[in-house]
This record gives sequence, C-alpha cells and structure tokens, in this order.
Amino acid sequence: MPIIEIGLFIQVGGALGLFPTLFIVIATAALGTWMLRQQGLKTMQSARNRLDAGQLPASEMVEGVLLLIGGAMLLTPGFMTDAFGFLCLLPFTRAWIAKRLGARMLVMAHPGGMPGGAAGGVAGAGTGTAANDAVGPDRRGSGTVIDGDYERLD
Repeated sequence: MPIIEIGLFIQVGGALGLFPTLFIVIATAALGTWMLRQQGLKTMQSARNRLDAGQLPASEMVEGVLLLIGGAMLLTPGFMTDAFGFLCLLPFTRAWIAKRLGARMLVMAHPGGMPGGAAGGVAGAGTGTAANDAVGPDRRGSGTVIDGDYERLD
C-alpha cells in the first residue's frame, strides 16, 4: 500500500505540481473530518432510535466501525487511502459494505445455517419449533414456553 501511495504522489505531483498536490491531501483530510462528524452523528442518532424502539442496532454498529476505519483512512495522507476512506463515509456505499459484512459475519457465526432455522437451533431439542425459536436472533421466540423446576443433588 505505501508503494502504491508513493507512486500516486509522484504521478499527481508531476502532473499538478507540489502545492496543488499538498492542497488536495489537506482538503481531503478536512472534508473527511467534516463528513465523519456528520455521518457519525446520523449513525449515532439512528442507533439511539433503534435502541429506544427495543431493537438491536446491529447495522449501525457495523456502520460505526466503517466510519472509524474511513476516518482513519482519510486522515492518512494518500490518494488510495482517501478513496477507500470516502467509500466508508458515503452513506450508500457504507450501507452496502455494512450489509455485505453483516451477512458474512452471520454466516461465520452460524456455519450450519441461520439460528432458529432447520439447520440451526439447539442440539438435542427435537423437532419442536419452540426450542428453535427461543434461540432466534431476537431471543424472544414465538413458540410454546416450557417451564420446569430443578433440584440440585450433591
């Protein structure tokens, strides 16, 4: 990555000159800082709204990580890092990346299938759907509740 950045600096500096190149680097850092603040506040508000509604703000958490990565990339001098940083800060590309990452993380977390589905669920739970629903993504379940007592024998 540093070699590519150096090559890009040489190419852009040769075409535009030293001062315009430095201006572009400083301007993208300033623009990135402003965008990071704006998008961060929007994402934080969206997460707060979802929490207030009793929902887990999973996509907002992934987008928050992408905002952090994008902000770091925009503050790092370079044209390629700026391009990747802006991809993480623009709402439509960030949402697309977050959706892809979220789907990948879900598959990695449940390699046998989706939780609560035919391939997921609780081992040894039988064929009833109540046990499978109880381990679903929202943990509320929708099947029959099985209640029981236990006694500890030492």
